[in-house]
Amino acid sequence: MKKIYQIIIAIILLSGSLFTSCTLDEWNPSTVDLETAYKYKNGYESLINYCYDGLYYFYGKIDGIGAMEMGTDSWVNTGSGENGFLLYDNNMNSTLGTLRTIWQGFYSTINYCNTAIYYAEIVEGYSDAELQAKVAEVYFLRAWSNWHLVEQFGGVVLKTQPSTITGVDNSPVRNSEEEFYDSIISDLQYACENLPVSQGVERGRVSKKAAYAMLAKACLQRTRLGEKEKYAKMALDAAEELINNQGKYSIALYTSDANQSGFAKLWSSENNKNNAEFLFLEAIDHIEGKNPDSFNRGRTRQYYVMDCRTVGAVWGTQESDAWLSRANTRNFKPSKYLLTSLFPPVKNSADTRFAETFFYEYYNANSSWSNLTITANMVNTYHKNSNLTGHIIPNTAGTIQTLARGGKGVNCMGVVNMVDDDGDGYLDGLSIYTPNWTVPVDEKRDLPFWVVDPSDMFDASGKWITVETNPAMGTYFKEIYPSLKKFSCLQYVDDRQQWLGDIPIIRLGEVYLIAAEAALLYNNDQPTALKYVNEIRKRAAVTGRQNEIVATQGEMTLDYILAERGREMCGEQVRWYDLKRMGKLTSQYLTSTNPDILFFDESKHKIRPIPQSYLDAISNPDEFGNNGY
Repeated sequence: MKKIYQIIIAIILLSGSLFTSCTLDEWNPSTVDLETAYKYKNGYESLINYCYDGLYYFYGKIDGIGAMEMGTDSWVNTGSGENGFLLYDNNMNSTLGTLRTIWQGFYSTINYCNTAIYYAEIVEGYSDAELQAKVAEVYFLRAWSNWHLVEQFGGVVLKTQPSTITGVDNSPVRNSEEEFYDSIISDLQYACENLPVSQGVERGRVSKKAAYAMLAKACLQRTRLGEKEKYAKMALDAAEELINNQGKYSIALYTSDANQSGFAKLWSSENNKNNAEFLFLEAIDHIEGKNPDSFNRGRTRQYYVMDCRTVGAVWGTQESDAWLSRANTRNFKPSKYLLTSLFPPVKNSADTRFAETFFYEYYNANSSWSNLTITANMVNTYHKNSNLTGHIIPNTAGTIQTLARGGKGVNCMGVVNMVDDDGDGYLDGLSIYTPNWTVPVDEKRDLPFWVVDPSDMFDASGKWITVETNPAMGTYFKEIYPSLKKFSCLQYVDDRQQWLGDIPIIRLGEVYLIAAEAALLYNNDQPTALKYVNEIRKRAAVTGRQNEIVATQGEMTLDYILAERGREMCGEQVRWYDLKRMGKLTSQYLTSTNPDILFFDESKHKIRPIPQSYLDAISNPDEFGNNGY
């Protein structure tokens, strides 16, 4: 019987979604069919589960990265893909496929949620409290989806009824951004009141901690529309509900010890599946693959990896290194501002966040699993001292048994021969080194591995090097850089593409920074902001070095917190929203921090164009408008 209900629901929801509105004209299920599907607990549970489906395609996959992270101060393109988001060039238009995916995906989730809300009153088998808790889940997910829609597209259509009830809306009327936020905040307040404190063993199902975190996040973002003090206070109150009651919600920041920072522990394999900081997450079944798209998860990392396949291969890297990910699908690399202004560009920084956010040490793991000998040609091409000719770089590739799929073996760098027998302070298997600090030229020549630092990566204007700006070495330098590491903890690597760790969407570290920003916006409460910022900064250092990186009260400005968010949240699909909220989506700011962005137009690029597929499906496209595009 349960399987029958699931089939009925799948047909109904696909027919009633916004993916293809014309489908509604071909088949529209009757109210009796819907009531049959949703009357019983099993059918209704399946509907609620569908409401979670969309988040699996915006986190851990390519579709959310461009819209949420690119076109900011942090990333540059490698010459392929997503240039509309990265550069704001002519590819940012109504036909951009990713925009259609985002539009349809979030509206589809909203439709599932509206369906669950509409039919909640007919469901049998729940107590009143149980039903309220179930409905609170979909209120949360509707708010989360509407939040993305209004931030990406501005005031579009606010849907509160399922399309199977309303029918096709051929002449849609826009709602204001303020109306969107009224609905978002109301939904989240309901979720805060009615969600349980814990969902037990079901990691990905939202609970009160997710609702308060999302309420804080939404209220803070609402400050950009006016009534700043009102919404900042609401954001602060929601954030402090979590900060001040961590025992109640079974949450905590990871604390540092003498060997490891709390930030390192946050991203470690041992904490991934039961993480004390993850408040709202994409939970991945790494054993049986009971996920949307099965085991095809966690591909975020492959879009940020440097060219290990060709340029790096001379020094022993390879495309199929499971830890680094698949190198032939890379899209994004860090800006100079991210590497050298947001992260401290010094060796052995007390702040461990650069080291824990990026791979910058690449080890010999060549495809033949053999040692690599530095040749005279390598010495000449890469400007090494001649005495390095014949030097042996040990191969470090080996098989490690991972937690993914219950102990599956994967091949990767850094498994064997990880020693420093020559006593130079570096592991002997190191083959490519991409620090965010500058290494003296003479030292680069003497080191028995290839060093590419910011002085090689960027030209005098701060743009990424090209063959035109550096004819001799641009071909090489432009492909070698630090690669995003956060979503690669080794024990959940499944193969060179798939990573089966849980992915945080909102975590406690961000809540502290939300509270700090809200305190400044509410009443310029610098002591409170400082308290929360320093909690985050101190856990970024090992015990004994924490006092080296504490901030001062005089530093507590919105610009400081924006920079702190860049260090703390790098690559976590929040940066475009941060710049929008803080008024930094401007030509002046983007040109100064990321000069590779050439085409930003303040008159339109703060929101996205409406997908052409939607405009073609309605009767009033000219009246509806296309956000200035």
